[in-house]
Amino acid sequence: MANDYGNSPLLSYNKYLRVQDLINLQDCLSSPAHHDELLFITVHQAYELWFKQILHELDAAIQLLEEDRVPAATRAVNRIVAIEKLLVNQIHILETMTPISFLAFRDELNPASGFQSMQFRELEFVSGKKDESILKHFEKDAFAYQRLEQRYNQPTVGDAFWAMLARQKFLVSTNEERVSSIVEILTHPETNANLFNMQDLLIEHDENIALWRYHHVLMVERMLGMKRGTGGSEGVGYLMTTLNKRFFPELWEARTHLKITDPSV
Repeated sequence: MANDYGNSPLLSYNKYLRVQDLINLQDCLSSPAHHDELLFITVHQAYELWFKQILHELDAAIQLLEEDRVPAATRAVNRIVAIEKLLVNQIHILETMTPISFLAFRDELNPASGFQSMQFRELEFVSGKKDESILKHFEKDAFAYQRLEQRYNQPTVGDAFWAMLARQKFLVSTNEERVSSIVEILTHPETNANLFNMQDLLIEHDENIALWRYHHVLMVERMLGMKRGTGGSEGVGYLMTTLNKRFFPELWEARTHLKITDPSV
């Protein structure tokens, strides 16, 4: 097999992963190509591949929750949070660039912007943070708009979670009922183990995205200070406004209402 590598009609590692196609996708726009532009492209393309996987797992989690297969849904969300931990750390690879080396090719990116990441917006929508103004922002991109419109109109992972709790006889019609139901689950994890694990991973998903936003803001400020974004946004100023976004506010609020009912806990 080793002697036939690259020449055999049989499937090989490179053919299966389409390595030739993959390593030809990093087209630098600077001329001559700046050394650090390859890093910038590679990091962001890697993000988009991981966003694809996260969306794949979120779709699976929604379907599994709709089928009341909570342990299986939990495994899907557990994979999501594992990927997100990697993504938070991946931001800091960009900090191996010096600010001046980034500026050497940054103007080539204009008017492209991370704001335009279709898949990250899909991730927000399917996680529960739907924003019609963001949907309208993609109106001139038919491919992105179609995908985002579909995400905007479909149930979120939160919708599937609350509907599943309702089938488990928990009250979830109002915000107050949802908070009370989560307090019950948090207070008695031994009797609601599957539900406890599910809500704990959902809030970790929420937390990881918040951490990603925060580390992203710091990275951008470290590289660019308060310069405007390439897409015309306020740069760091705009990014700071996103730090308080939450997908599952009821899960966070429930922690405020917890009380010790058993001193032995």
